[in-house]
Amino acid sequence: MADRKNKKTKAESKNSRKEVSVVSPSKKVKVIKGYSKNELEEIKNIILEKRSEIIEQLQALKDQMMDPTTGQYVNESSPYSLHMAEQGTDAQEREKLYLWAQRENKFLGYLEDALQRIENGTYGICIDCIDEPHNLCPTCPLIPLDRLKAVPHTQHCLQIKQQMQSK
Repeated sequence: MADRKNKKTKAESKNSRKEVSVVSPSKKVKVIKGYSKNELEEIKNIILEKRSEIIEQLQALKDQMMDPTTGQYVNESSPYSLHMAEQGTDAQEREKLYLWAQRENKFLGYLEDALQRIENGTYGICIDCIDEPHNLCPTCPLIPLDRLKAVPHTQHCLQIKQQMQSK
């Protein structure tokens, strides 16, 4: 009988939301029911997939920026550019690659932060609704699960993000 009770408790705990203590920006400690382990595991897998894609893209960008003969980064005095117009085009292409790499690195940082929030138990909570829930979405102060699946690094629910962009 006690064994059956333990199995039921474990199954219920996997699908139920767990309470999380969160320190809000105003330094108040609140207890908020967060997402279940299964939901967080699903989101974590999405984040890890995106992270591996970004790492692959960064490696491809690095390979494009490297001179295959010397193994060093290509610079302005490349022997392949014999004409001034070609040097300008090469410089422009290098600049685009560097900017793209910076953008990908920034996104990778956002994904790492999201993974850290999952580990801390604060993932999926809208940082603007912690202190004062605006009740703009049905799960307030939690960010709706559909939004988290679409934008797993977000810290704002869609309505708050739209308000921020319109200001």
